[in-house]
Amino acid sequence: MPSLPFTLSPEVQFALISLLKILAVIFLIILPLVSYTVYAERRVSALIQDRVGPNRVGIPMTLFGFKHDVNLPLGGLFQPVADAVKFLLKEDLTPAHVNKFYYWLAPALAMVPAILTIAVVPFGSTLFGVPMVIANVDVGVLFVFAIASLGVYGIVIAGWSSNSKYSFLGGVRSTSQMISYELALGLSVVPIFLVMGTLNLSEIVNNQIQNGWTILPVTAGLPSGRQLLLWIPMLISFVVFTIAIFAETNRLPFDLPESETELVAGYHTEYSSMKFALFFLGEYAAMITGCSIIVTLFLGGWSFPLIRDGSHGWVWGLINIAVFFAKVSGLLLFFIFIRWTLPRFRYDQLMRLGWIFFFEIALVNILVTALILAYVH
Repeated sequence: MPSLPFTLSPEVQFALISLLKILAVIFLIILPLVSYTVYAERRVSALIQDRVGPNRVGIPMTLFGFKHDVNLPLGGLFQPVADAVKFLLKEDLTPAHVNKFYYWLAPALAMVPAILTIAVVPFGSTLFGVPMVIANVDVGVLFVFAIASLGVYGIVIAGWSSNSKYSFLGGVRSTSQMISYELALGLSVVPIFLVMGTLNLSEIVNNQIQNGWTILPVTAGLPSGRQLLLWIPMLISFVVFTIAIFAETNRLPFDLPESETELVAGYHTEYSSMKFALFFLGEYAAMITGCSIIVTLFLGGWSFPLIRDGSHGWVWGLINIAVFFAKVSGLLLFFIFIRWTLPRFRYDQLMRLGWIFFFEIALVNILVTALILAYVH
């Protein structure tokens, strides 16, 4: 390979590599994964409800000189492409009664935090010696909580600026729901920090490689007595955190900010075209980020038994990335099955779950973990 006629400083190299990782994660992973998560949701819901689902949009063979009515459907796999084109080309309407500045600002506020939080998640080991994490910060989980919580501002502003009673009620519901479940969300991961001794997500994954996954310590061989004692509080943390992620991402049975049967479409009732698509993108990107955090904290991240890391060659690096997103995809399917299986909670039931059950369970779990660690040491 011919050498470059100039040399790049370490700072410029770091900036270019970071830019490449950002572009690859957003355009090659997140956006396609969002599109095909929507496709998977439509197909799974059709399967559960004994319908067909999207199965028509495929490759129009007229592009290759065939007759006009010839189409290769491929199970409707190109439906997300058609949806994206529709959103881009659809007329963008702004109702006259809205507060226009905040009405336009809200979709961006709902989308950006969901995508920004993926920056600290290690989605692989290394590839050509480059760590597969965009920003390897020492307070990764705190960064996720701080940025992800900003997404509720987009929903609240959308509800208020639309000057619609349905949108306003959806925004108010989202605010109180976020306050209720973010407490349990934050407290549920404290036992993990007590056990791991770090807030760095990459170090948490490395700890699981050596000692076994957080909720499955047998993946590192025969678990020690300390790991078995900590297994129960880790499982409790996993359950509370996962349920809180459902509420944080407004997924059913906690989708009261949208609640189509009560509020038409909730906070995005007055939105259409690309602005609605940004809300759609933000919701599914937040779900992908939430599943990525669950995989990183509890399911070993990119690791898997008998699979080496990227230091043994670029092929292993690609396998690590594939393993990580295979775990994320499995959790996304779980989220989809829950949506089309359980009914929506009433609003008082949601508040009761958040404040009376999960908040107390998370607090007691911290105490139990601390007592076990004190006993072990």
